[in-house]
Amino acid sequence: MSSSIWSVDDHLEDILGAIRPLDPIELQLPDAQGCVLVEDVIVAVALPPFDNSSMDGYAVRTADVEGASEEFPAVLTVIGDVAAGGGELPHVGPGQAARIMTGAPLPPGAEAVVPVEWTDGGTGGGAATTMRPAGEAPEGASGEVRVHRPAKARAHVRSRGSDVQAGDLALEAGTVLGPPQIGLLAAIGRGTVRVRPRPRVVVLSTGSELVQPGEELGQGQIYDSNSFALCAAARDAGAISYRVGAVTDDAEELRATIEDQLIRADLLVTTGGVSVGAYDVVKEALASVGDADVPGSGIDFRKLAMQPGKPQGFGSIGPEHTPLLALPGNPVSSYVSFELFVRPAIRALMGLRDVHRPKARALLKADKPLSSPAGKRQFLRGAYDPESGTVSPVGGSSSHLIAALAHADCLIVVPEPYTSVEPGAEVEVVLLG
Repeated sequence: MSSSIWSVDDHLEDILGAIRPLDPIELQLPDAQGCVLVEDVIVAVALPPFDNSSMDGYAVRTADVEGASEEFPAVLTVIGDVAAGGGELPHVGPGQAARIMTGAPLPPGAEAVVPVEWTDGGTGGGAATTMRPAGEAPEGASGEVRVHRPAKARAHVRSRGSDVQAGDLALEAGTVLGPPQIGLLAAIGRGTVRVRPRPRVVVLSTGSELVQPGEELGQGQIYDSNSFALCAAARDAGAISYRVGAVTDDAEELRATIEDQLIRADLLVTTGGVSVGAYDVVKEALASVGDADVPGSGIDFRKLAMQPGKPQGFGSIGPEHTPLLALPGNPVSSYVSFELFVRPAIRALMGLRDVHRPKARALLKADKPLSSPAGKRQFLRGAYDPESGTVSPVGGSSSHLIAALAHADCLIVVPEPYTSVEPGAEVEVVLLG
């Protein structure tokens, strides 16, 4: 146990120093969403893999439509259809054209595509507005098409490899795979990728007074909000999260529950039972879980020079030395502690380069000065306005005001030496979301 007071920065450094990114695994594309690539992905197949049409229209030779106009259209013989994914391609010779659909390969002999709107669509009438499906040519349509405008070489043709060339770097190691990256991987034919998996985070709330939402509240009971908030926060950070509803204030039961959860946890988070009260069950349950032969294992309970969130615990547990963070039970304290300590730990497990929330400087917009305890780093809930570069406090400084948290989008940071901050002063804000 530490009797000394820890700074926020030292506690976070201690946590991040102990966290190792998860080992890479090969995953199918749908399962890799949100994961971090551990390898450079090289393009095997050029995109698009062949010259193809960007329009519905006719594949032609440019010489055949030179000088074409509404008054003197070029009249070409239609020799067949080219559909996207279709079979053998017709060869377009002099005076000929092939009907072509968007995305279909440019047939041999053709040098350009004229959009259907530049033609009569094979009806012998005025300008066409749409392509007719193959086999549905209108009554009286000849096997000819009138083209009313000339086309330059490669007009309306997407060149092979114009998106990416074979051998190009598609995505580099360290990329987080979102929807566009998954799409690119699929487009270049990659069915699986090597990534660090999303960490599995188990959240346990403790307290005999806690009742699950949807149930009746009895005398002296409150709803368990922490496990829901922290589970959602873990998922938001990129983890797969598992919620264990309130465990009663019984050290043996809590220890057994934690040991049961180790099988599916890369990180354990407890909330409640870490301060100096008589019923601080987390401390009691975890006081003796360290391995005698592993220096530094077990859980160290600390006091931090911060408000809210003074009592914190950190260490490792079980045969795999799974990291465990013990957060205070007050809803706001637990959420602020999550943002400052658990979220960076989750991001580090994922192998992300930047584990921190973005920060900004803003001018304090308030009716009166903000007070802060000397020697502590205070985190106040705030509403940040990027347009005006200002931030306003939301709710009071009490650690139980969870309603205010729901309306805040940042934390206002008051550094340790300051006991008050005047309206109009510049402050640092941590942006949440």
